[in-house]
Amino acid sequence: MDMSLPKVIIRAMEPEDLDMLYQIENNNKLWGVGTTNVPYSRYALHDYIANASSDIYTDKQVRFMIDNEQGETLGIADVVNFDPQHLRAEIGIVIVNQYRGRGYAAATLSLLKEYAKVVLHLHQIYAVVDENNQDSIRLFDRAGFSSTAELKDWLFDGEEYHGAIMMQTFL
Repeated sequence: MDMSLPKVIIRAMEPEDLDMLYQIENNNKLWGVGTTNVPYSRYALHDYIANASSDIYTDKQVRFMIDNEQGETLGIADVVNFDPQHLRAEIGIVIVNQYRGRGYAAATLSLLKEYAKVVLHLHQIYAVVDENNQDSIRLFDRAGFSSTAELKDWLFDGEEYHGAIMMQTFL
C-alpha cells in the first residue's frame, strides 16, 4: 500500500451501520452511478445486514464498510458481479461527502485490489464509471486501471442517459 495514503480498513457490516447504509442507499444523486434507483426502507436494509451471508461464493457479492484510523465510518466498498469461473468482479466505492478529497477512496481501492488478488485469487477487477465523473476516472487511472470500453447511454440518472467508461485492471 502507498505510504502517502491514509490508513483505512474494510470490514463487515454491523447493525450499527444501518444509518450510514440508509444515507448512501437513499442518496438519489448516487442512483445514476449504480444499479439502485429506488429508495430502501430501514427495515429492508436492516434485513439485508442481518441476512447477508458475507460469503462471496454464495451471494456473488460482498459489501464492506470503510473506516479510518479514528474509527469513523467513511463509506462503503462493494465487490459485485463476482464470477468464479472467469475470476473477475466489479468493484465500487462510495465515500460520503464530508470525507471526500482526502485520499480515502485511493486507500480503499488499494485494499480492494489486494483483497481481490490475495484472498479471491481474481484475474481481473473492473469498474463502470460515468463518463462525466472525472474524479473517479482519475482515481482508477492512478490505481493502474485502463479504460477498455466506452458504453453509450449506459447509466440513467432518472432524467437522462450518460455514457460510461469500463475501467479494468489485471491482478
